[in-house]
Amino acid sequence: MRRRRHDPADDPVAPPGPSTIDLHAHTIRSDGVLEPAALVSAAAAVGVRLLAITDHDDLSAYRELVEPSGTPAVSDGLTLLPGVEINCLTGALPDLWESELHILGLGVDPTDESFETTLAEQRSRRRVRFDRTLARLRELGLSVDDVADQLDPDETAALGRPTIARLLQAKGYVTSVEDGFARYLGRGRPAYVPRDGIGPLEAIDAIRAAGGLAALAHFSEAAQRVPLVRELRDAGLGGLEVYYRSFDRETVASVGAVAAELDLVPTGGSDYHGDTGSYAEAHAALWVPPDVGDRLAAALGRRPTSTETGPSPA
Repeated sequence: MRRRRHDPADDPVAPPGPSTIDLHAHTIRSDGVLEPAALVSAAAAVGVRLLAITDHDDLSAYRELVEPSGTPAVSDGLTLLPGVEINCLTGALPDLWESELHILGLGVDPTDESFETTLAEQRSRRRVRFDRTLARLRELGLSVDDVADQLDPDETAALGRPTIARLLQAKGYVTSVEDGFARYLGRGRPAYVPRDGIGPLEAIDAIRAAGGLAALAHFSEAAQRVPLVRELRDAGLGGLEVYYRSFDRETVASVGAVAAELDLVPTGGSDYHGDTGSYAEAHAALWVPPDVGDRLAAALGRRPTSTETGPSPA
């Protein structure tokens, strides 16, 4: 789960109707809580028609839901788009949130071997960080080894700090995932271990080589960082997450203006993980205009993915 960079919105976006698009959601294959099929069912039930599962450094959820023929093994009128989220290091910009930028890869080729090699290396680094964090917790007298040993293999593919926070919660050391980050796992806290991995330019190159669109995720400070976003655009960035579930109206407007200025595809999603409520509850606060699907399809060189129309957000 991402730690929010701003307080809950005082002026939230009021969705004019159920959003038919969610291009940012997680399953238990990385740091979410739902099985892939359960997430798809929950999304379809509330009207989502275009869904991208964007687990961290992992495409296994998509592969699990797609037949060998390439036909999505889902129904209810929902189109499943292969996606991934890559946490990228920005050591030269230490004032950014945890010195990271998060890049979404939307529409990547799930059979691209080179891309899978990149993701596998990222997952390996996650495992090392996970183990080092467990060791740090042992030093603090907060061992979670016994519950970590009980994790299902499917939960260990792309390990993240939310998994450790849940282990802390299971042991009674913290009251919630957010509490776990605030007390132990966040940057500067006693059990924090720095991440190792690739930078944003490498991630963008890898996503583009795999046929996908690289989009900068939940970057609320885009308007204050236009030169940085422009640099990423010049390096191949194709999208900017404008319609993020926790963005207020002002943030949607400012990030959207940057997307328009730099000719980036505006994307949007719930960033659903599941620790604080159901998918339906997260979806109720999400609005992604229907034409986003068509713009994304055009950028990927595909047929339009949405035929529905609806009002724009106020």
